[in-house]
Formats: sequence, structure tokens, C-alpha cells
Amino acid sequence: APAPGAPASARISGAPEEEATLGTGTCRRQQEAAPWAGSSAAGDAWVRARSPIPAWRACAMRLGSGTFAACCVVIEVLGVAVFLRGFFPAPVRSASRTEHLAEPPVPEPAAGADSNWTQLPPPLFSKVVIMLVDALRDDFVFGSKGVKYMPYTTYVMEKGASHSFVAEAKPPTVTMPRIKALMTGSLPGFIDIVRNLNSPALLEDSVIKQAAAAGKRLVFYGDETWLKLFPGHFVEHDGTTSFFVSDHTEVDDNVTRHLDGVLGRRDWDVLILHYLGLDHIGHVFGPGSALVGRKLSEMDGVLRRIHAALLSQERDALPPTLLVLCGDHGMSETGSHGASSRGEVSTPLVLVSSLFARKPGDTRRPGRAQQTDLAATLAVGLGVPIPEGSVGSLLPPVLEGRPLREQLRLLHLNAVQLGKLLRENVPSPQTEPGLEQLQLSERLHGSWVQLHLEGGSPEVLLGLGAKVRRQYLGALRALSQALSRQVAQYDVYAMAVGAAVVLEVLALLLLSTPRALGREAALEVPLAFPAFSLLFYLTFLGLLAVHVVVCTSAEGASYFCSLPWPAAGGVMLLASALPCGAVSALATALGLAQHPAKDILARTAAAWTQVELLALLGTVGHALSLGASSFVEEEHQTWHFLVSTLCLALCHEACRHCTPSEPRGPPQLPLGSAPGPPASLGGCPRWQVLAGPWAVLACCRLLRPLNRTGVQWAHRPSLGHWLTSPEHKAVLSALCAASLAGVFALARRGCGRAARVALALGLLGVYCYRVAVGSVLLPWQSGGSAISKAAPRGGGRAVASWASTTPRAGRTGSQARPDTRPEGLSVARAGRPGEGGTRARGGLLLRAGQREPEPPGASRPSPPRGIVEARLVYVCVLGVLLAGARDLLGARTAVGLRELHGGLALLAALLLRPHNLPVLLCSLLVQALLAACVWRPLQLGAAAVAVMHHWFGQAFFYFQVGPGPGPKRACRGGGTRCTGAVATLLPGGNSNSIASVDVSAGFVGLDGYAPVPAVFLTAFATYVGPVLWASHLASFLASEARSGSALGHACFCYALVRSLPVSTYIVLVTSLRYHLFIWSVFSPKLLYEGAHLLLTAAVCALLAAAGRAGPRRSCPSRAE
Repeated sequence: APAPGAPASARISGAPEEEATLGTGTCRRQQEAAPWAGSSAAGDAWVRARSPIPAWRACAMRLGSGTFAACCVVIEVLGVAVFLRGFFPAPVRSASRTEHLAEPPVPEPAAGADSNWTQLPPPLFSKVVIMLVDALRDDFVFGSKGVKYMPYTTYVMEKGASHSFVAEAKPPTVTMPRIKALMTGSLPGFIDIVRNLNSPALLEDSVIKQAAAAGKRLVFYGDETWLKLFPGHFVEHDGTTSFFVSDHTEVDDNVTRHLDGVLGRRDWDVLILHYLGLDHIGHVFGPGSALVGRKLSEMDGVLRRIHAALLSQERDALPPTLLVLCGDHGMSETGSHGASSRGEVSTPLVLVSSLFARKPGDTRRPGRAQQTDLAATLAVGLGVPIPEGSVGSLLPPVLEGRPLREQLRLLHLNAVQLGKLLRENVPSPQTEPGLEQLQLSERLHGSWVQLHLEGGSPEVLLGLGAKVRRQYLGALRALSQALSRQVAQYDVYAMAVGAAVVLEVLALLLLSTPRALGREAALEVPLAFPAFSLLFYLTFLGLLAVHVVVCTSAEGASYFCSLPWPAAGGVMLLASALPCGAVSALATALGLAQHPAKDILARTAAAWTQVELLALLGTVGHALSLGASSFVEEEHQTWHFLVSTLCLALCHEACRHCTPSEPRGPPQLPLGSAPGPPASLGGCPRWQVLAGPWAVLACCRLLRPLNRTGVQWAHRPSLGHWLTSPEHKAVLSALCAASLAGVFALARRGCGRAARVALALGLLGVYCYRVAVGSVLLPWQSGGSAISKAAPRGGGRAVASWASTTPRAGRTGSQARPDTRPEGLSVARAGRPGEGGTRARGGLLLRAGQREPEPPGASRPSPPRGIVEARLVYVCVLGVLLAGARDLLGARTAVGLRELHGGLALLAALLLRPHNLPVLLCSLLVQALLAACVWRPLQLGAAAVAVMHHWFGQAFFYFQVGPGPGPKRACRGGGTRCTGAVATLLPGGNSNSIASVDVSAGFVGLDGYAPVPAVFLTAFATYVGPVLWASHLASFLASEARSGSALGHACFCYALVRSLPVSTYIVLVTSLRYHLFIWSVFSPKLLYEGAHLLLTAAVCALLAAAGRAGPRRSCPSRAE
């Protein structure tokens, strides 16, 4: 019989060494040889091959643990993708084709009589001007800020002819989905967040498309997102980019400069203005900045100019004009948006027209509306059909003053459109109360029309008409609410398929754990066995039957049903094969081959150390905590607690190893480690082993006050707020320089000479880039100002330190070249010391109220600052990575992985904000401390090391400072001079909110928008913590002189600890899909989990590849 530690498969004489561990499906029954062929070892092999072998292992493929884990994670990514497609509901769509824009409207109900009104009513307005201010919050207009900074708008609302509403924006509160909602009346899906970075052409029916088809001339100035959504619809346009959030002046001046010309002409019907400056101020400075008040005053002046021009053009022969002031979304208390807080979803909607009766209004009590209601209202106002996919209803105050018959006709058209849309998207429309109310309204309307045509008395017509009007309004509310609920319907079938695949992968990983973490670090996957074949065929036939039943039923509208049969069949084949693998792993775990089950369980339980037990309990506890919304919002608290507890457990383990009085028996073999020498400190002094965990704990504690993340305490001041204030710029510069020097000292260890040189040059380039964009100072610069080299000699004005070349007056869209980094807005004082009240425009500082005349076509040849420096850093990053690739191909695995880790650290230093560099330094320092003082001396197994890397990677994800601005700071000295909140971005921490994603990192070194680099850089900057810890895991294990199975164990453990929370969260989200906070809390976290799982697949692929290469050469010694 083979030895207990020997592999189950027998090698015959002459077989290669790798075939036993990396065989590709060689059937065992074919491995027979005569006992006389070869030595006695060959005879023993023949005897073992002839010994009874379980039938389920008769023909199996042998995979390493790392390769097996990587394959499982890839399959899990597929399952999560299917689940996400089913979880995020598809928007309501009309079944009719949008090309048929000339379809005649439904006739007026006449109750048997012939109606003389079969066309659309005439337009209510001759011209429409839409003034959309990005991130305009309702309290900026209706609150105290509106009274103070927007006096003309307040006057119009209180005394003029207007109607005011608080329009609710459904999440996600980002620009592109909100523009879709405003113009189409539909509710975009939550997944549109991903498409917000690159807005494709909108194919849905919209007010823009209907107006253009009706021959109306549309003019647009502002955010170029409109030009991407509605290409070819505007007869005149001038787009500005929305991604360079550092610019909040020129981006609006490029819109306002067109007003005099366009308002003086009469050759347009619809004018759309999209102002981005307020949104940029919110991102960079926060809603408490003094710049918000200035921007609101600027917008108030623009509205006054537009209103005065429209009133001067109105004539009695034409219908009046309409001016719409609205916002696409609001902003949170930290200046960001994307979630569903009150400040983010509450936007003002002000309709100003002489058509409305002039009556006093109360700005403190505006009406309530939905953003989707604007599309139907604008369509009626322009005299065009309501968009087919609109779920909004007409705003009743707009119809006041129109003849009663016209009001009922417009309400009828809106109700018929909503009823048609509901019938096309609801499986059982006959049970909808809104459709019943619509039928009753049509009958009453028909009676009213018949009475009107017969010449009924005015009193009777007025009373019946008021009843019909109320009935229509009730039907509209019911229909709109039913359609909004329909948007929240889930694709349960796709969710079930995706969840089944994910749970099967988790079960397969759990059942394969004893084998995968064994000495061989390999598993056997059965290829041909009758029992498994029967199970596979039965499972496949069952899934096929379910698929046919679901897709052929009356309610079979699942996305999975729309897939081609090969794609759907492939998913079903995969879902059928996974249970077979799980059964095989279960048979192996129970020891059917050689050992009783209780012996294996006893051996496994004895192998757990205290640290590994804590890792298991912490991972499971964290996964279960995700079922509470508060734990999701404050997940950083969970990871802070787990990391602190882990440091204390490591302290106990270090004391146990360093105490001489403690009796030492034979060392226990940690789970997943190879047998080694007796426990020792690996040459590390005892005091370092004892102090190492405490030093790690101190580093983590020092990082906590650097930012405030989550929800509860995000508004509280922090150390990051102090560092990013302009008066502490010199301190930030010194801290940045010291952090970069520390990063070089830590990242250079174990790297080759060429990589070290590239790393040093790259880190020097990072600081030069920070100086170029104005984030930090050079040593010879004063702390109060940074004079640009472009300043004119002898001039009395100083150039802003960021020295960004803002767009020319004649440049638009992609031609504009604004600044690329928001943190680079550190404004230098102009003139003599002490002079305040300056602002930056075109790279020059102007005194408050002073405008620099700019002739048309004036050129500014200087490029945006920091582009050259950032690109030089990219070249250095590429050089370090190429050096690592050369060493990997040259059989220097440990050195190559270490250089890969250094290259990623250099890229992180470039992308992270300057006040974030201490986090990067502490991350590398903690890695060095744990490697030198904990993992090597304590001889922890690869499984425990992998779990620790995952934990610290998650903790540093939340330690990382994000883009959210901090609390409001008071201004000193009055006037326009504010020393607190006008100079730079205040930090907030990473969280599970979409608003915490720092999209500005995707534009470092770019002078335009490039989708692929922008998405990659943004994703890397977001997950820089997990990425750096994963790369360190590979380099550390490759540098250790352990068995070749360590990387396989680490890969398997890393996949397992990521699969557990993903699988658990999918089950929890499915059960909580009707929770109150499903869209605001749980859904963003689900997107984060999906992105993190995709990152885990890349990490597992790296670990598996490194494991195949093996630890062929360790890193150089410390002396080297």
C-alpha cells in the first residue's frame, strides 16, 4: 500500500516528474507495465497501479490548487454577471418602434358622437429655454441660500408668473441617467452608472427627437454629454467637457458667452443651456464653500438676462415663451452625488412664463413632482407627441388658463400613452387599478364631449369637466406609480441562474479545501465515471426543462430567455458540471479512498492554529454582517476591528513563540504549509518579533484619523482636512516628499538595478507632477504662493499655481484643454501680500468683480500643467514592469514579482492624491513589518498569510482617502476672502457609495477623454489597496524557500475568502430586494463586490502562473 503522504496516482518507470502533479487527464487503468520492465521501483509502481482504485478516480484530470481556484473564480465571475443582469431591472420600454414618429394620436373620446378634434392640440409656448444647472440642490433655490444669492429668481417665484416644484430624481443621481430621465420621461437603470463615463447615442424616444422631427430648431450650449446622447439633433451647438472638475469658471463662461447672440435672434425654437460649474465646485470644494454662493449669484444673473430677453420678444400674435430652471441631480453634504440622500435626489424645478397667472407664491412650500414629469410637460408645451417610454405625468398647474376641452384632451393623450405602456410591460394588465380608472375617465370624457358638441349649459359642462379632470389626474397618478413599480421588478430567473452558479462554485471550493490545502496542492477532477455521468445528464435535462417552461410561459420575459441557445446551453452545461465536481470533492473530503472520515476531520481540526481560527471566524462573521444596512454603510469599522483583533492575536502568537519557559513539543503543521524545521524565529531578534505586531497596530491607528468615511461621521473634520487646507500647504509638501522617499526605500528592496533606477526617477517625477499642478511646493517656494513660470515679467498679477490653460473662447468639446487634476487648485495671491478677493480665470488671478477682456480667437498656447511629468512617470512605471517581466521570463520569479509590486506602487503614488501618500507609505511599511517580524519568524502557513493579505488589503481600501469634500469651514475677514474652503479638495474616505469613486484619477496625464485608460486608471486608483497587497502576497511567497505548493495554497485561500462574502451577499441581497435601502445601500455594494471579484480573478491568475513557475530563486539578501 502507498505511504500516507504519497500521491494517490502511481508513477511508472520512465514517466516524467511533472506528470504526477500536472497530468492532463491520463486514465489510470492505462498506466500498466510489466513488473520485469525496469527496477524494483517500477515493480512497486506496477503493484500500486494494479491495486484496487475507486471507480470515481479511474479516469481523472489532475489540477494544481492555484489553477483550480483561478478557474473557479472565472466561473464565479460569469455567475455574478448573470445575477447582476437579473438584479438590476431593465427600464420600461415601449413595444412600438421609435421610427414611427408620425403616428397619428388617438381621437378624442366622443361617446358615440363624431368628434371634430383628432389632432394634437396647438403648442402652449412658442419658444422654450431650458437652463439646467448641474448639481443644483433644492435648498440652493428655495432655502436661505436662494434668498441671499438668487434674489431675482426668488422675486420671480414670489411675485411673478411661475410654478415651483421640488423634482425628485431617482438614483443613480449622476448626469447621464438624469438627462435621459428629463428628456425621455423614463427611469434609467441603476447600471447606467457604468455607462456614465462614455455616453452612447440615445436610441429611445425623447422630447429632443420629437421636436426635431416636428421641424423645430434646437440650439444647445454646455455639457457635451447631450451631444453624445442626441447627435445630429441640434442645428447649433457648443459642447464643453465635464470630466475636468478642476475648472468651474471657463466651463460656464463658454456657455454664457453665447447668450447675447442667440437671444437676439429668432431662428430657434428650443434653447438648452447646461452649466457645469456648480457641480465642479461641489466635487472640489464642497457645498459649504463660498464659491457656491458666487456661482448661484452668477446663475441668477444668467436667468435674469434670459427672462428679460424672452419678455422683450413676446408678441400678442404668438404664444408666450417658457423658461425652465432645473437641476439634473443635487449633491450630498460632502459635495458628491450618485446615491439617494435627500440632498442628492431633491432638485428644483421652476417654470416661468407669462402664460401662467401672476399670483403670489411661497418659495418655502413648493409643489412635489418627479423628474420624469418634465418630459411630458415639455412635449405638451411644444405641441409634439409625448415620448413613448415616458412614465411621467403632466404637471397640472401648466394647464391652468387653457380651455377646459384642451385640458381634458391633453390629459387624455397622456393617460392613453401611459396605459399603452403599462399594457406592454405588465403581464396581467387587467388587474391594474390605473387602467380601470382610465376606462372610467374615458367614459366620463366621452359624455362631456357629447354634451359639449350638443351645446350643453356652461354650468353643467364646468361641473362635469372638473370631475373628468380629477378622474384623469387620479388615473395618471395610478398609472405612473404602476410603471415606476414595474421598473423595480427583478428578473428572478436570471438571478436564480447566476446565484446557483455562484453557490455551486462556493460549495466546490469548500469541499475541495482539504485536498487543495494538502501537501500536494493538487486536486483530481473526474472525467468519465458512470455515476457522475448520470448525475450530469439528469441535472442538465432538469435545467433544460426548467428553461423551456420558464421561457415559454406567459410571463417569460427573462433576459436569460433572450440569449441564443448555444450561450444558454453553455451556462446550463456549466451549472450541470459543477455539482459533479462538488460530489467528487465531497467523496475526497470524506476519505473514501484510503482513510475514514473521522480521521481526516480530526487531522484537519488539529492543524488549525489560533490565528487561522480567527481568520475563519472573522471572514464568516464579516460575510454575515453584510445583511444589515448599517454594517454595509460603515463596513470600514468592521475591517478596522478585524485588523486590530488580528494584530492582538499575532502579539499572543509572538509571545508564545518567544517565551522560553513554555514547553515546546513537536511543532504543529499550519493548515496549507509544507513540513519544515522546528519553530524558530528565523534569525529575527526576539524583541523585533514581539514589537512587530504592535508597530503594525500603531500604523493602522495613525491612519484612522486621516479621513472620515462611511455615513455617520463623514461630515466630521479630520487630519486630512487640516492637511489639505491652503495655509498648511508647506506641511503637505514636506509630508509628500517624505512619503515618496519612504516609498522608494521600501519598494526598492529585492528589485534589480534597472528597476531601482526607474523607480527613483518615477517617484521624482511624481513630486514634479504635484508641483506642476500646484498641489505641493518646491523647497525654495514660500508657503503662501506658487508663482508660475508663465507669469509675465513685471506684471502685477500672479499666475495660479496650477496654471491650467482653460478652453479658448472658440474652442469646444474635445478641443478644450482644461486642467487635469482637481487637487491642483491652489490659488496664489495677486499683487501685494494681504490683498485678497482674487479668483482664477484663464490661468490668471483677477480681483473680485474684475473681468479680463478676451478677444475672439485669442490663443493660449501653453499646454495644461502636469501632462509631461505624468507621462514621464508612466514611462518609468512601464520600465519597472518590463524589468519584472524580463526577470519572470528569466527564471527569477521572486525578483520579477517584487519588481511588479514596485511598479504598481509607483503607479499608485502617481494616481493617489498627495494627502493619500502616507497611506501608501504605511501600506508598504506594514507589509515589510509583517514579512520580517511576523510571517517569517512565526512560520505561518501560506493559507493564513493569504487571508491576512486579504484583510489588510480591505482595511487599506477604507484607509485610502477618497474624493469627498469635508465639512464647511468659516471664512475670515469677511468679503470674498475665505482661507478655509476655497483652495483644494477636502478628503473623505472610500466607502460603499458610488459617490466615493474618484473619477479624476482616470485623467492624470491625459489632455482628453480616452475611455480605456480612464476606466483602467480609475479602477486601479479605487482598488489600489487590495491590488498592492495581492501583489505583495505573490512576491512574498515566491521569495520564501518553501515548497512549491505555497503559491497554490495562497491562491486557493484568496479565492475562497473572496467567494464566501460574494456568495453570502448575493443570497442576502436576493432576500432583501424589497428592502427600503436596496437601491441606496445594498445595490452599490453589489457593484463593488462584482468589481472586486473581477480583480480577484486577475490576482488568482497571477498566483497560479507564479505557482506553475515555482520559487526558482529567492530575492537578494538584505545586505544586497
